[in-house]
Amino acid sequence: MISASNLSVMVGSRTLMAEVNFRVDTGDRVGLVGRNGAGKTTLTKVLMGDHPAAEGSVSHSGTVGYLPQDPRSGDPKATGKERILGARDLDVIARRMRKAEAEMSSPDMKVMEKAIDRYPRIEAEFVAAGGYAAESEALSIAANLGLSEELLSQELGTLSGGQRRRVELARILFAAPDIMILDEPTNHLDAESIIWLRDYLKVYAGGLIIISHDLDLIDEVVNKVFFLDATRQTIDIYAMNYRNYLKQREDDERRRRRERANVEKKASALQAQALKMKAKATKTVAAQQMAKRAERMLAGLEEERQTDKVAHLKFPSPAPCGRVPLTAEGLTKSYGSTEVFTGVDLAIDKGSRVVILGFNGAGKTTLLKLLGGMEEPDSGKVVPGHGLKLGYYAQEHETLDHDRTILENMRSASPDLDDTAVRTVLGSFLFSGEDVHKPAGVLSGGEKTRLALATLVVSSANVLLLDEPTNNLDPASREEILSAIRRYEGAIILVTHDEGAVQALDPDRVLLLPDGDEDMWNEDYLELVTLA
Repeated sequence: MISASNLSVMVGSRTLMAEVNFRVDTGDRVGLVGRNGAGKTTLTKVLMGDHPAAEGSVSHSGTVGYLPQDPRSGDPKATGKERILGARDLDVIARRMRKAEAEMSSPDMKVMEKAIDRYPRIEAEFVAAGGYAAESEALSIAANLGLSEELLSQELGTLSGGQRRRVELARILFAAPDIMILDEPTNHLDAESIIWLRDYLKVYAGGLIIISHDLDLIDEVVNKVFFLDATRQTIDIYAMNYRNYLKQREDDERRRRRERANVEKKASALQAQALKMKAKATKTVAAQQMAKRAERMLAGLEEERQTDKVAHLKFPSPAPCGRVPLTAEGLTKSYGSTEVFTGVDLAIDKGSRVVILGFNGAGKTTLLKLLGGMEEPDSGKVVPGHGLKLGYYAQEHETLDHDRTILENMRSASPDLDDTAVRTVLGSFLFSGEDVHKPAGVLSGGEKTRLALATLVVSSANVLLLDEPTNNLDPASREEILSAIRRYEGAIILVTHDEGAVQALDPDRVLLLPDGDEDMWNEDYLELVTLA
């Protein structure tokens, strides 16, 4: 159980919520909803003790599993399998078994003999702790999240951000805690994994708090909705599923508007009457009382919710460039002994639109990092053409300096703009006032997305590398991104699981990884987008 009492949450000088009370018990599956920046991620951090509450308290009973948006937990030298098994304290024994297995093939006879003698005792300890059955369960969960045994044998430090995130999700599900707090759990999952996770969470016996912009997931899983109202700094609790919540919220808004109109009409009549009576000396006191009554009526009104603000996005006008601004020749990349892809060729013509498809782990994000200069290929080369100006949106927000403020990140991206112009762009992305002095590292996933996109807007890039640009965005903000993709006149190379993003791109070519096959786009490829 998690309980919040008189909880107030602030980021910098901005109050996100004030004096809110709620509890989540066993069997409660709560959808935490609200616009980007309303405080959903910050609230989960407060619940876990990773962000201080301004006032009030949070209490836990039982175990809690927490999936943040950017998990970096665990020993980078541990394997993915060891990280998952560690949820039930089986990782240490598994690591000893792995070491003994390696030493059993040692050319040193003494080392080999000791390992052969030691291994049965370690294995017996593993079995006594439920090891093989637990390991089978862990591998099954991991497989359903798109994690192969080969990938799980790699050290965490060699995995991509998306792969580490899936390992952390598998670890939490394997631990089966009393309460799970999951922040955008479907990010980096393919369609089959999302369906499996949806079915798993629907019957989960413990408590659940989930933040997700996957509306199908929320609609099918949750039985309660907590709406974070950024305007009123409150949490409205709806003890119903998401579909009924939407209807109830709409009904509540209509009721508020009716009540407000009625009260304002009555208060206006009282004020008008008071003004008439005030002119007569004998009725001055009565007029004052009538005016005060009108003020009390207006003060008691519930605030009408304002329409959620949305960042208005337009990608930059591309700088002039040559006919082929970007070329890749024979790109090969491996991590340790694992080959990602080999011999990939790609020529990006001026204004071309390319979508990259492939299963999870096929190297889509890796290829964008190579094209963007974030990593070096093992062999092959990336050749910039005449006038190339790259704009790179990384799904893990690696292009942002998390130690620097929002304003400092923007100044770095646009050194030619003065402070007023930079603040104007930030304002259009809903960063204003003192908010611009927050470090990028404390932002929610949606806010980081907005900041990363803001840096693209001032870049005058003529080739955009976009890696899952619609992740972490509410529906209205997602539509802005899709509109910007449709209207952009430069070249785009897109990686996404979002069919809508591909349809907005209207690609002319598709690159299939890990084989590196290139083909003209046709609608038959669309069904591969969510599966890739």
